[in-house]
Amino acid sequence: MTDESIANPLERRQRIEAICVRLLARREHSRRELLDKLAMRGFERDEVAAVIDDLSRQNWQNDARYAECYIRERIAKGYGPLRIAYELQQRGIADADLDAQAEEQGGWLNLALDVYAGKYGDETSLPPNEWAKRSRFLQQRGFSGETIKRVFVVLKIKMRSS
Repeated sequence: MTDESIANPLERRQRIEAICVRLLARREHSRRELLDKLAMRGFERDEVAAVIDDLSRQNWQNDARYAECYIRERIAKGYGPLRIAYELQQRGIADADLDAQAEEQGGWLNLALDVYAGKYGDETSLPPNEWAKRSRFLQQRGFSGETIKRVFVVLKIKMRSS
């Protein structure tokens, strides 16, 4: 029996809830992710939304908790605020406090410096085209132009003091 063929509304609701709980037991999911995954299985978005509302009231599904976990994970992988905010928006999260999570890790500048050092090490005596290449790398990781400028200022200061 496929998910689409369940005619009884109570059985459909129970099936939707079982799928949602199984997905949430593996990892946090945003509301939009759950809606999309169940829509792909042939369930109507309206009936899925009602189940997700109930799961949210029971605190099984929580977009704020999902965002916090997602931000922490992406920061740990070396991504900046612009990219993380875009990815969250794609997952249905519009207003997450990225800066609070970054401050726990030392701030965006320190994170950008760590990402830079992880990729390029301490070498600072470079031609301009190499600085541009490295700047693009940090941009693709989601760091702002201002943060990237500050990274290069810090690196040039280190270069002078060496």
